[in-house]
Amino acid sequence: MSFIITFLAALFVFGAVIAIHEFGHFAVAKLCGVRVNEFSIGMGPALWHNIYHGTQYSLRLLPVGGYVALEGEESPESQQAETLRDTPEPPLTGEMAARQPERFGKPLNEAAVWQRMLVMAAGAFMNFVLGFVVLVLLISARNEPITSRVIYKINEGALCGQTGLEAGDKVLAVNGRRCFVANDMIYELVRTEQYRADFTVLRDGKTVELPDVQFDTWVDDSGETHMSLGFTVYGIQKTPLNVLKEAGNSVLYYGRIIYTSLADLVRGRESINDLSGPVGIVTAIGQAASYGWQDLLELLALITINVGILNLLPFPALDGGKIVFLLIEGITGYAVPEKIQGSLTVAAFALLFGLMIFATYNDILRLITGAI
Repeated sequence: MSFIITFLAALFVFGAVIAIHEFGHFAVAKLCGVRVNEFSIGMGPALWHNIYHGTQYSLRLLPVGGYVALEGEESPESQQAETLRDTPEPPLTGEMAARQPERFGKPLNEAAVWQRMLVMAAGAFMNFVLGFVVLVLLISARNEPITSRVIYKINEGALCGQTGLEAGDKVLAVNGRRCFVANDMIYELVRTEQYRADFTVLRDGKTVELPDVQFDTWVDDSGETHMSLGFTVYGIQKTPLNVLKEAGNSVLYYGRIIYTSLADLVRGRESINDLSGPVGIVTAIGQAASYGWQDLLELLALITINVGILNLLPFPALDGGKIVFLLIEGITGYAVPEKIQGSLTVAAFALLFGLMIFATYNDILRLITGAI
């Protein structure tokens, strides 16, 4: 039963993230007058397809991806769709002839540079929209009020109160990083060393810098040391406007986590052995589903925002890399030669594929170790 729940939950999460991403490319391409040959959810053999206004809509067997095949786009899916479209067929008559797909729009390479940039960025944008909508639902469904960043009370004798923090302070930043939601404070404090941090607060209408605020610690039965916050914060009334603001700030919070994690990985603060691949993600989805629908939706929000950010990285195999090529074309008036784009994209795909294999290997090792 747990396997079935994990499978269905993973299908839901991956399907939602992929479908909304590809819909972004599809919708903006249509709005910009670009011809869309196929909009597919899933990969592999088609289970169902239908042609409407010159676009084939497909549902395919393997729920591990999806794509939008644009006319004139240099991608295997688009070229395959164009090849199938251009394959000569016997002439049809009567009702069958009336059902022949009509061609709508222009090839992608004939669209203006700014239109192509919008098409490339639209997928990631829709991932952020999905994350925002999911977070609105989650925040609205919770019984507890929204957590603010304004300190309500300092615990008696707490070290943080002795070293700078006061009741009524509104936390603006920790260690120079702006706090959008209360969880930003927790995340930055977890990353601190020596259980101390620099705070920027709003006190009596003025911005005050509090260097080297220190926190109490306690040791558990296993000998591990933990930080004690030593303060509580106010709650915020759950009005529609406050829910929307909290959801928007939470998108920024999740984005900050993802960006910071990538930066830590590059700087060596985090080990590459901590990377998770598809196996690890599916395992996490299964665990979240076992806890309840709210945990599953929260993980969906994190994953879709993660996908949006990663796709905007200036990496040749990703949408962000394509946007960089288009920026160069827009500035210079000359497109980056297709041979160069193709070579960089192939190399980038090889690197990404290698990282995915390595991450999957780590996932399997963690599963085996956990089983033992």
